[in-house]
Amino acid sequence: MKAKKVKRVIDDYIDYKDSKKLQKFVTDQGKIIPRRITGLSAKQHRELVRAIKRARQIAIMPYIADAVK
Repeated sequence: MKAKKVKRVIDDYIDYKDSKKLQKFVTDQGKIIPRRITGLSAKQHRELVRAIKRARQIAIMPYIADAVK
């Protein structure tokens, strides 16, 4: 069974301070959703991963979800 491809589109700059937008690209366990599922371009996905990691480092986003702890 194939995984359903969800087209998530980012039109503007990916800001690491916008946790609501970044949360759309993270699973409920806290893992970053891969590019083949999100449908982003390679450049957009690199920017997204960089923004998520920055947000985690300065404690805007958690590294893992509360349910996993």
